[in-house]
Amino acid sequence: MLPTRIIPPTASAHPYPLLIKSLLLSGGRYEKTREIVYRDRVRYSYATFNERVARLANVLSAAGVKAGDTVAVMDWDSHRYLECMFAIPMLGAVLHTINIRLSPEQILYTMNHAEDKFVLVNSEFVPLYNGIASQLTTVEKTLLLTDEEKKGADLPALVGEYEQLLAAASPHYDFADFDENSVATTFYTTGTTGNPKGVYFTHRQLVLHTLSMATTMGSLDSIRLLGSDDVYMPITPMFHVHAWGVPYVATLLGIKQVYPGRYEPELLVQLIEQEKVTFSHCVPTILQMLMNTPSAQGRDFGGMKMIIGGSALNRTLYDTAKARGIQLTAAYGMSETCPLISCAYINEELLAGSEDERITYRIKAGVPVPLVEAAIMDADGKILPANGEAQGELVLRAPWLTQGYFREPEKGQELWAHGWMHTGDVATIDGMGFIDIRDRIKDVIKTGGEWISSLELEDLISRHPAVREVAVVGVVDPQWGERPFALLVLHADQTLDAKGLKEHLKPYVEQGHINKWAIPTQIALVTEIPKTSVGKLDKKRIRVDIAQWQAAGSAFLSTL
Repeated sequence: MLPTRIIPPTASAHPYPLLIKSLLLSGGRYEKTREIVYRDRVRYSYATFNERVARLANVLSAAGVKAGDTVAVMDWDSHRYLECMFAIPMLGAVLHTINIRLSPEQILYTMNHAEDKFVLVNSEFVPLYNGIASQLTTVEKTLLLTDEEKKGADLPALVGEYEQLLAAASPHYDFADFDENSVATTFYTTGTTGNPKGVYFTHRQLVLHTLSMATTMGSLDSIRLLGSDDVYMPITPMFHVHAWGVPYVATLLGIKQVYPGRYEPELLVQLIEQEKVTFSHCVPTILQMLMNTPSAQGRDFGGMKMIIGGSALNRTLYDTAKARGIQLTAAYGMSETCPLISCAYINEELLAGSEDERITYRIKAGVPVPLVEAAIMDADGKILPANGEAQGELVLRAPWLTQGYFREPEKGQELWAHGWMHTGDVATIDGMGFIDIRDRIKDVIKTGGEWISSLELEDLISRHPAVREVAVVGVVDPQWGERPFALLVLHADQTLDAKGLKEHLKPYVEQGHINKWAIPTQIALVTEIPKTSVGKLDKKRIRVDIAQWQAAGSAFLSTL
């Protein structure tokens, strides 16, 4: 450590810790009357929100929650979830956001591994919870969340119903200061093998992430996404990296917030129109679902701004959304990164260029946001040049990256090999600082000794007018090692076979975008492509399905 000058503070000076409670204070300071809305059921002001957070803190404290305890939440995106995102960590406890789309066995594992002591359960998940309750090893009490008139449920060790308990609690709570490095939240990320892994974030990390995200979305004029006059609605589960951290930003700025509960496409469109939503974020599959819903047909979304993350943003989706009045901007992050790492940015050089070139950069992973360091590393731990050509694993340093996996130090060491956090993504970084994600390391296709990017192929295939969705994976080939295989969902009344796809891709070969061996020789037409619990393409399952189809000689496979 470099020996620098440190001046001891005045004895009476306040050592201001970076705590989540400091984010809560700001929204009410700016806009006390702005609304927080839940579906078509609930709306209240920021002043009421602050009171409800205090009431919840009193309820949890009375139930026995102490600093250091882990409190789990099983709910859809709601005002209640937002209140939990503040009240629980502000007590010094740890918020565990449970991914309710995992299997019951995985949920059971995560709850026992996280050592949950107290669980808030939406009435829709009571059967799920009761199915695993007898195997939970640390849970002491439960609390019911419900939209129904009936305020009771058959839950073990039930304290009571959320709204009834809040109504009886004091609207005042004196939240104490404590060490900013205290863990505030945890959740579990699933991989291709083994049990889900627990990531965790401290108060300091979440506050710094919030400030960087607010700066990125509000101050970069070429892509300005979110300001104090916007209306925000997440279309990303709050159990997935705190809805990408945006609810903390929205609360910091006193922005009107709309929470849709369970994602019902028709209701999402209704809320966007009724509440005049101007900003959201989601993965590509959810946006496609939104645009394909009947009530969205023929609708212009009036310039609504949306961040796309989780999966690559391709040109076809960008153009389709633009034609419907939705301005898309790509961003990059992952569960382990809190999540924001980079966001598209149009610099002066690009502003002087063509619109086509600007779009090319709007759909890349973007430029690292403030306080983030990004580099490209080879398999030996050597940093590669940022010249737009050298490919390697994207590695990161930033104040808000998870510092390991909970109770799995060996996996934490792998994550942080060579002192950089490893993303598992193959990328390049160019001279302007733009990150271009080429593929997941495990999804890169190696055919005849040459590397093929499944993401690039998916982008080019998606440009065929008949294609609504596409996934490309590598499948075993006795001659070439691997060959690309395309799984396609077509638009209604459209047809396409392997020969037609080859004809579509030939111009991209001639233009030098891909090599001729990148053209899939076999495709499958399906009605739906498997997705993960957070809406990403489930390529692990896709590979298994394809292997089974090939073994069975399935009739819907098309081969050149």
